[in-house]
Formats: sequence, structure tokens, C-alpha cells
Amino acid sequence: MVAIGLPDGSKRNYEGAVTAAAVAADIGPRLAKDALVARVDGELWDLERPIETDAEIEIITRKADDALEILRHDCAHVLAEAAKELWPDLQVTIGPAIADGFYYDFARETPFTPDDLVALEDRMREIVARDETIERMEWERDRAIEFFKSIGEHYKAEIISEIPAGQIISLYRQGEFIDLCRGPHLRATGQVGSGFKLMKVAGAYWRGDHRNEMLQRIYGTCWRDDKELRAYLTRLEEAEKRDHRRLGREMDLFHFQEEAAGMAFWHPKGWTLYRTCEHYMRRRLDDAGYGEVKTPQLVDRALWEASGHWEKFREHMYTSESEERTFALKPMNCPCHVQIYRQGIKSYRDLPLRMAEFGSCHRYEPSGALHGLMRVRNFVQDDAHIFCTEAQITDESIAFCDLLISIYRDFGFEEVMVKFADRPPVRAGEDAVWDRSEAALREAVEATGLPYEMNPGEGAFYGPKLEFVLRDAIGRDWQCGTLQVDFVLPERLDASYVAEDGEKHRPVMLHRAILGSFERFIGVMVEHYAGRLPLWLAPTQAVITTITHEGDDYARDVARRLGAAGLRVETDLRNEKINYKVREHSLAKVPLIIAIGRREAEEGTLAIRRLGSKAQEVLALDAAVDKLVGEACPPDLLRG
Repeated sequence: MVAIGLPDGSKRNYEGAVTAAAVAADIGPRLAKDALVARVDGELWDLERPIETDAEIEIITRKADDALEILRHDCAHVLAEAAKELWPDLQVTIGPAIADGFYYDFARETPFTPDDLVALEDRMREIVARDETIERMEWERDRAIEFFKSIGEHYKAEIISEIPAGQIISLYRQGEFIDLCRGPHLRATGQVGSGFKLMKVAGAYWRGDHRNEMLQRIYGTCWRDDKELRAYLTRLEEAEKRDHRRLGREMDLFHFQEEAAGMAFWHPKGWTLYRTCEHYMRRRLDDAGYGEVKTPQLVDRALWEASGHWEKFREHMYTSESEERTFALKPMNCPCHVQIYRQGIKSYRDLPLRMAEFGSCHRYEPSGALHGLMRVRNFVQDDAHIFCTEAQITDESIAFCDLLISIYRDFGFEEVMVKFADRPPVRAGEDAVWDRSEAALREAVEATGLPYEMNPGEGAFYGPKLEFVLRDAIGRDWQCGTLQVDFVLPERLDASYVAEDGEKHRPVMLHRAILGSFERFIGVMVEHYAGRLPLWLAPTQAVITTITHEGDDYARDVARRLGAAGLRVETDLRNEKINYKVREHSLAKVPLIIAIGRREAEEGTLAIRRLGSKAQEVLALDAAVDKLVGEACPPDLLRG
């Protein structure tokens, strides 16, 4: 007898092994038709795979959160089958589901062309229309190795050869195509549906190692139906319009070049935007009781070894040799902040001690991973560390979360999600220490009242963390802020304080950032606003442009008056038509274009046109100055 528990708390009993498909059919024909896979005791499971012991099961339908990953995984297998049918001599390697889609890596001497993608997608739709049954098979390892070798799939044979001898592995057959896979899969290819599209071809090293062969990776996207697919493609079009790299050129903010790959060249307007963000953050940190510090860029290897970064993070660090010593450009600020903390004896009365730095860091990123401001090798963190007692963790976490939410709202981000990332596979510190730190962080986040979800195994190597994820104007998520509880680094670097009992104790170290890195946050923000930044952030807040040269002197006076009031103003006195000037400054996303002609000069007025609007607002100069200064005031100063 096998007892099956269902999500509603009911149970069903079966004589011997049963499948999830049979359970779904017992519940009702609609569920049997809609079922894709099942979750059996928390593990995703094929509908036709036998369940031989008592279990709790849930039937996963197309509407479930897990459905997309299953559909995308199956779509990758359909792609591989289509490729083998069109080009039998190519080899299939690895093809997982990823965010928004899937990919499959192929070994093929001839490069794929755009026409090949069209042919592949057509064949994939044929395979879906065939509605081929997908069958799970379990073979001994050696049999699988010999099979894949016999059909010329040497990459698959290599993967299987690394599985321990004698182990049973799972394969899946659909039509004539057999692939190695852990599963689960749909019952038939027809369940994939029509909501997929092949997107592009890229190069990828076998197993991500540049010493291995270069493969061809085909990316695709897959959704529940055509409606979701069309919505996604529309979002991609909108994202392309908002690409911060294109907007960076149009707005003259920054550029990149190969001589300093992954490091931004900030232009005057871009640096004005950067400094505006930095000045705002400095004011907020000052108000929150942080002391700002500055630490060295180049630090002896010995400190990185003591902190554990040399062992866990060495491959991402830039090093230099001098006087028979090895130095590293700092990839993060934490060990240096501990060195400042250790100067002098600290008492429990000194805690919490909040230490902030706009710290310039360097990390090696493969050239293929670089992406404008979003993925760089040199960046500045709005980094800070709070040294506190264990009893102070919750209060400090609440204060930090309040500060973070307030700052995000000032920058225009209302939707913030929180993820709890617990211990990673590779980490420093004993499990008992991790138990304490995870319990402390969980208590703290629950005290904030913020909802959160788990992100298993994604903590820092020295402690668990909260990840703060922003949602932008077109629904994309960006992980920016973080709060980490660290019991490990203070121990490794011998940080202590004298407690009320007169004995030395280790402080807890809270690592925290809000923007994350200035570079990436500015990239996110430019895309969020599609370049149309709020007036307080815009590098050039207003352009005073003349209609005729009769207004030149008044335009200069207006620019001086607005500049003296604190606005960032430029003049455009060129002998060009006013419509040409308006188009040019609109492309550069200047929020205010103030046109001045003979009438404005004679009457002492300003004709103000706002970005994206054809309407003009005519105001007297004094009234315009007062109004625009108020609008351009940063939110924190406006509240103050």
C-alpha cells in the first residue's frame, strides 16, 4: 500500500507503486490534462515515473511558478533534437534552462548562420507538432558511455565518464533522439507549445574553460504561450531602447575602450551625475551616524591571506610584485576597515561603530562577461561596516533597512524584494558559527517586517546575507544592496572590544551596501528612467538657448542667475534654428529647455519647455528661479 498526501491535506491510498499521472487522473480529468510534472517529497518528478513509497505530492501545471523552468528545459532538448536531425554530424553537449529561456552548446565546425536559426526553429515546431512521447530510461554508466561513443557524441561520453562507476544514470528519449538528463521532463513534446523563439548564437568554451574547445551556443526564449512570448519580446525592444551604453553616448556620460577594458572613462556630464549621487549618499550616511574613512588601494598579500580572501577569491584579484613582496589591488574594503577598527582599544561603549567608504575596488572579470557599467573591473562601492555586539544586530539591521528603503525611493525605485542567502558550499568558519549568524540574521530580517524569500547557498564565504533586489520601470530585477552578518572575519583578523565584564570579546561585523557599486547603479538608473533623469540628478538641468542673437545677452544673464542659485545650466547661442537645437538637447535628455527671443529679453521672462512636452510655460525670471530651484532640490534636502 502506498499512501499519497496532497496539498489540501487529503490522502489517497494505492495498491503498490503509482504514478503522479494516475493520481492526477483520480483527482479529475482537467488536472490530468493540465499536468506537466509533479513534486514528490519536494523533488520534481516525471508524471509517469513510479512512486513506490508513501509520499507527499503536488501536481505542477502550466500556471505554476516551476512550469517555466520545465518548459524551457524541454525546449532545449527539442532544440538539440532539431539540430541533430538537420546536421547529424554535430555533437550536442550541455543545454540548461536559464533566466527567461534556455541554451544548448553544440560542437560543429561550420558556424551557424541566421538562416540556420530559422531552419532550426521551423524544425523545432515540427517536433512539437509531432507530439513525441518523452520516455525516461535508466542505464548503467558504462552502457551509456559506450552508447554515446558509438553515435559520435564524445562530449556526452566525457560527462558520463566522470560519474562513479556502477551508478545508474537517467536518459530521456523523444522520437529517435536520446539525451543524458537528470529530468524531469514533460510527457510529450507537444506540451512545449508555441511560445518559444531562437534568439542568437554565441561562442562558449567547453565547460567554461578557455583552455578547452570553443563551442557554438544557441540561445532561445520560452514562455507558457504566445501572449507571454510577445510580451517578453516587447520588453526586449524596450530594454534595447533603454540600453545605458547607447544612452551614455547620446547623453555624453562615459565611454569604454580596450586600453582599459572594464573600466569607465567618465566624461564631465557623467562625472557630474556620479558626484551628485555620491554627495547625496554622503549626506545620508552622515545623518545616519557613519564615519567616512579612506583605505589603501594596494595591500600586501599577507592581509588577504589572513582574511581568507587569498584562498577563496584569489582568481578575481589583480596582483603586483615589488621589493620581493606580493601586493593585491583590493577587491573589497572589509579587511582594511578591520585594520582601522583595531587601532586603539575599543569598549562596548564604542559600539555600534559605523564605518563607511566610497572604496575603489578592482576585480578580474573575463572579457566576455564585461557589459558597460553593469559588469566592470574597476568600481566604487558605497561600502560600510558596522561593528557591533551580537545583541545589537537586530536594531542595526532595522535601521539599515529603513535607510536603504528611503534611499531607493529617493532614486525612484518603489518595488524592493529581499532574499535571504544562506551558507554557500565553499565558506570559512565552522558550521556552529554559521548556525549563529544565520539565526541572528533571520531574527533581524523578521524584526524589520520586510517579506523575504530564500536564496539557498548564495551567502558570502564568511557569512549569510540579505540581498535587496530592485524592480525597474519595465519589470526587470536588479540585485543592488546587501547586508551580511559576519562572525568569521573579526576572529580571523583579531578584532575585539572590552565588554562590561572587563573581558575581551569579538565584535560582530555587519557588511552593508545600498547602491552596491556606483557604476552599476548608475547604469541601472539610466535604464530605469530611459535617460530622462529626475531634475535633481540630471547632469545638465537646463539649457538656455536663443531664438535670435538679440537674446544672447539676456540668455547669459539668465544662465548666471540660475547657476548662482545652484542649478546646472548651459547656454546654446549657436546660429542654428530653434527646432534643431530643441531636437539636439532632447536627444541628450536635458530636462529643461529655456528658449529666449526678443520678447523674453524685453519682458524679463523665460519660456520653459520640459523634456517630452511641446507645451511651454512662460514665467517671470524671479518666479522661474524660485520654482526651478525648488524642483531641483535633492529629496533629502527637500525633506530637511
